[in-house]
Amino acid sequence: MNVLMTSSSLGTYGMIIWLVVLFAIMYFLMIRPQQKEAKKKNAMMAELAIGDTILTTSGFYGVVIDINDDANIVIVEFGNNKNCRIPMDKNAIVQIEKPEEANS
Repeated sequence: MNVLMTSSSLGTYGMIIWLVVLFAIMYFLMIRPQQKEAKKKNAMMAELAIGDTILTTSGFYGVVIDINDDANIVIVEFGNNKNCRIPMDKNAIVQIEKPEEANS
């Protein structure tokens, strides 16, 4: 009878160990890279300044004219037409290029 209890409890501990290992694998393959990407995007948004050229999620290039940090909105000027200024959410920005980088 003790042999049956020992193998049953060993199976339970083995199951717990496998669950911990599975969670660790999921953490390092899914959760951690997503957190790194979020930190990278937050750092990029913190460096956003007026005059920067940006690329939006829809594929449009524009120049930042004004930044409203309270509402998380930027005013972007698109194309050569100086009258085409559109307010948009900061989360729609994919890439930022500083004016110094464009000249060199």
